[in-house]
Order: sequence, then structure tokens, then C-alpha cells
Amino acid sequence: MRHKVAGYKLGRTTSHRRSLLRNMATSLIMEERIETTVPKAKALRPTVEKMITLGKRGDLAARRQATAYLMTDEAVHKLFDTIGPRFGDRNGGYTRIVRTAWQKGDGADKAFIELLGSEQLLDEKRQKRAEARAKKAEETRKAMEEQEAQRGEEAAAAEAESKEEKDKE
Repeated sequence: MRHKVAGYKLGRTTSHRRSLLRNMATSLIMEERIETTVPKAKALRPTVEKMITLGKRGDLAARRQATAYLMTDEAVHKLFDTIGPRFGDRNGGYTRIVRTAWQKGDGADKAFIELLGSEQLLDEKRQKRAEARAKKAEETRKAMEEQEAQRGEEAAAAEAESKEEKDKE
């Protein structure tokens, strides 16, 4: 019986588990959506919800607590400037776990853990990536056309030289 036993061990030592959750919480706050295994997502959820509650409080003591836990200053700034105010009127339930496929190597269940309301941000990121890919493909196509044109010019120049040599003989 597991009476009064909370949390997940995840098959790791205490320090390894703590650093894993700190890194994942930082990544989730920065990216607003990460893919991981279901047990890790379930272990991460309370941690992130506590961080968002600190972001909602917004005072100096909360900022220092978040800075002590999160790995980067950018994550702390994003937590207090954008994420905290976004959930200002909501009392808990800031994250969503969406199960996806299985992991190919060991068959572990995979899931996305994401912050609620991040759909617009993720769509914008997806659109920016698509635009960047299209721009890069266009640049590559232009470079290939320029190379072909240059090769054609070189071939024409080589034919002209060979004709001149034949005419001289």
C-alpha cells in the first residue's frame, strides 16, 4: 500500500530527478509545449503549476523562488511577464497532457505536455518555420539556377575556344 506516498521516482536518484524536472520545467515555460513520456509529464505537471502560481503572484519573493528553481533568466522573465498574466483569472489547471504514440526503442507511452492557451503561439511558430523553410528553398532554387546558368556560360565559352582553335588550324 502506498499511503501518503506522493510523487514519482522515475527510476532516478533524488538529485537526478530534481535536475530532470528543473530542466523540463524550464523547457516547458520557454517552449510552452514539450514531448516526453507520460510518467515524466505527470511528474512535471505539479512543478510547473507551482511555478505558474509564483508567476501570478508576481512579487519579489516569488520571483526569487522561481529564479532559484528555473535554469535560465529568460524563463523567469517569460514566466512573470507573459505566462503569469495569461492565467491571472484561472485557479489551477494550467497544463494539458495529450497522449501521442509509443516510443520506438522501448515502447514507452509518449505525450505532449503543454500550457493552455499556447495554441496561437504554437501556430505562429509553425507558420514562421514554414515561411523560413519556403524562403530557404527559394534561395536554394535561385542558387541552383545561377549555377546552371554559370555552367552554361562556361560551356559556351569552352565551345567558342575550341572553335577558335579549330579555325586557327
